Amino acid sequence: MEIKSALVNGTGEDYEIETVKLSEIQDDEIRVKMVASGICHSDEVARTGELPHPLPAILGHEGAGIVEEVGSYVKNIKAGDQVVLSYKYCGHCNHCLTGKPASCNSFASLNLDGKRSEGTYYFEKPDGTKINSYMHSAFSTYSIVKQENVTVVDDDVDLRLVGPLGCGFMTGAGTVFNGLKPEAGSTIAVFGTGAVGMAALMAGKIAGCTKVIGIDIHDDRLELARELGATHVINSKTQDIEEEVNQLTGNQGINYIVDTTGVVPVIKTAISLLAKEGVIAPIAVQKGDLELNVLTELSVSNRSIIGVLMGNTIPQLTIKQLVELHRANRFPFDKLIEFYKFEDINQASQDSASGKTVKPVLIIDEEYKPKAAQA
Repeated sequence: MEIKSALVNGTGEDYEIETVKLSEIQDDEIRVKMVASGICHSDEVARTGELPHPLPAILGHEGAGIVEEVGSYVKNIKAGDQVVLSYKYCGHCNHCLTGKPASCNSFASLNLDGKRSEGTYYFEKPDGTKINSYMHSAFSTYSIVKQENVTVVDDDVDLRLVGPLGCGFMTGAGTVFNGLKPEAGSTIAVFGTGAVGMAALMAGKIAGCTKVIGIDIHDDRLELARELGATHVINSKTQDIEEEVNQLTGNQGINYIVDTTGVVPVIKTAISLLAKEGVIAPIAVQKGDLELNVLTELSVSNRSIIGVLMGNTIPQLTIKQLVELHRANRFPFDKLIEFYKFEDINQASQDSASGKTVKPVLIIDEEYKPKAAQA
């Protein structure tokens, strides 16, 4: 079938909306009509080549849509279901079998190889040129996914809002809930208050941290961070961050830190602000290598650095949990979202990269209406 997709044809080039061909689904696959997709920093680094990916490609991995067709092997998912899409995992390696699919042995190949495991492609141009996939290639009117990509959500959920739960918001919240696991009454700081950082701040509040500190260089972001649950904010450009943290913690340092900046000097500063036995999770795409004196910066104070991918989540559980927290007004991620038309993808991408918009969401199906609105 012919569909519309936003392609990146060369490294650093703008998106181009083109008519492409979508293959037939296989027995273990699902065809989804996309309603909306968030734009994530991981899309930008793939477009610019900072994260090498074969081109031409259809990017996008924060998609939400409606199931149109399922293969004969697919269970518990049917045509008409509303779904949020996330990363793919094999389901049978040791990590998947112990409930840690983000550590799947095949994570990279399943999500970033650009094609099916047997070598066939989901998309091609009218002239036969093969098009590489990226995660679930959500920047498209239709896509083909596996059962592992899919989380079914209730019919009253607005699909225009929930796509970012499949990556950015899930990563930020999951890093706190599943990676750091802060105790009630502990302190947490988040460096960088973009989409992932804001989700981490909200999760810190939900987890019962008594001091939730947002750190950024933009006052408007910090003001929003306060609205979403930060108890304190620090503008590290205009304030002495060490002095502020010492005052807030009684010179004890911060128990838990999430870094979403990927800036090496910022990460070094964050480590220096950890309390004894403090833990930091740097989760951004980092530029440059981080050099440490392990003895003086970590061991002497029993500090730890942990890696957390995709929030160490099980998407089919976490996405539903975040939807319920949103219903309860405890995870108001909708305040971070700004909608863009699909054809304005390049503007949305620029606004995401510049920080003008915290979380741009492309409306791919403008005729979609939530079932609650139809009633």
